[in-house]
Amino acid sequence: MIQTRRQSFFATMIFIVTISFTSCKMISQEPTKATSTISKENKWSERMALSIMKRHPESFQIDGQKEPKWDYVHGLVLTSFEELYKQKKNPLYYNYIKSYADILIDKKGTIATYKIQNYNIDMVVAGRLLFNLYGQTKEPRYLVAMQTLRKQLGEQPRTNSGGFWHKKVYPNQMWLDGLYMGEPFYAQYTTTFENGKNLDDIAHQFELIQLHATDKKTGLLYHGWDESKQMAWANAQTGTSPNFWSRSIGWYAMALVDVLDYFPKEHPKQKELVGYLNAVAESLVKFQDKSGLWYQVTDQGNSEGNYLEASGSAMFAYAFAKGANKGYLPAKYKAIANKAFDGLTEKLIKVSADGEVTITQACAVAGLGGNPYRDGSYEYYVNERKQDNDPKATGPFILAALELNR
Repeated sequence: MIQTRRQSFFATMIFIVTISFTSCKMISQEPTKATSTISKENKWSERMALSIMKRHPESFQIDGQKEPKWDYVHGLVLTSFEELYKQKKNPLYYNYIKSYADILIDKKGTIATYKIQNYNIDMVVAGRLLFNLYGQTKEPRYLVAMQTLRKQLGEQPRTNSGGFWHKKVYPNQMWLDGLYMGEPFYAQYTTTFENGKNLDDIAHQFELIQLHATDKKTGLLYHGWDESKQMAWANAQTGTSPNFWSRSIGWYAMALVDVLDYFPKEHPKQKELVGYLNAVAESLVKFQDKSGLWYQVTDQGNSEGNYLEASGSAMFAYAFAKGANKGYLPAKYKAIANKAFDGLTEKLIKVSADGEVTITQACAVAGLGGNPYRDGSYEYYVNERKQDNDPKATGPFILAALELNR
């Protein structure tokens, strides 16, 4: 479904009017200031959220999209908006989330641009937005859309050992990214609609990654694992990709803290998942820079071309803060998360004269295989392009700010 210019104009006007009448605790009530100035009195979470909305008046425009698209980056950023809405109860944030779902999901529950036959696990994560929308509105289309995404997981190709392929075009491969893309939705769905019957299957995805992608020396996890060991990037003995990419480990850490929301303490796999979170946290602390941040290639420090990277650092800050707040991690990780957040705000955040917040030094994208071929080498990761305000950095920044009350 593609929005007409007339609809786009009215959506923009509604956004401007809504901001104008927002509480003075949020932003100025004066329309001219509301659309141009973001108060420094706001917490970092709201400053970043309002900056995103200023840059992208319509939520489908996140990541510079010109037309509506069902995509994982929208799922990530709008999940952070959902957490912000839970705390602030400001309808501005709820409506921003709802507008994304409503432009992409028709009355029958069909998701525009989504193709189940691609079996791309990235496409599942935006379904997390639909639980609350369905709970609030009881509109059947949201439930149908969730059921479609659940159907994908039911049919998703798997490795011989039972792990979800990252995509149909990447056979026999599990990537750390995929744990975040699929498992939190899967966990919430099975606890909401299936009495938790598939929690063991969800835990199994993490078990496979821990078993096959963990480096015994550092404790860090490799970006990908090819069970068949046929990919050119795969180690002939282990099937792992050759390097540690901070954002991929960040996806994994976030997946753990979010999935644990749906595992009861008495579930036999809950302690196991908490153990995985502690293991990855312990390994990461060893490589935290004095600035509080982490490098693009996690274990290579300031080697030539390596750089302090925003998205991975924000993801670790969120995972550590939430882990400590929930009691999964020792309390010291709250201080480690605060140090990381300080690094982000002091080193990688820029604030314009009108208060708009920009986060810098974010890797725009990285993967394995494909065309053009991505070999997972050190040189590959450090030479992928960077992008200011990349949604893989802005979303976790908001989540971290909320957990840390910054």
